[in-house]
Amino acid sequence: KEFKVNGKIVKQDDRYIVEDNTTLKNLVLSSTRLNPGKETTGHKHKGHEEIYFFVSGGGEMELDKDKFSVEPGDIVLVKDGAFHKVYNTTKQELYFICVLQGERQL
Repeated sequence: KEFKVNGKIVKQDDRYIVEDNTTLKNLVLSSTRLNPGKETTGHKHKGHEEIYFFVSGGGEMELDKDKFSVEPGDIVLVKDGAFHKVYNTTKQELYFICVLQGERQL
């Protein structure tokens, strides 16, 4: 299953394709296609919360010092200031949707 976020590509390299819809004023709807064996850039940001919805594929997510498996149907809440990173540990694409509070911080 794929969701159309109707946005623009904001990041693309050998790791992933990230597409953002910035129609709303206080939220960003984003989709990420993370290639097999790749990982996102881990980061944290003050003043912003996020929600991750895992749609297809599998892997792991790091949230502060906790690392756990993720699969389709999983939802992960990222609190303000928490370090987070996603790993694709499989041989297929990992696809997830993220809702970001405020503007994207690159």
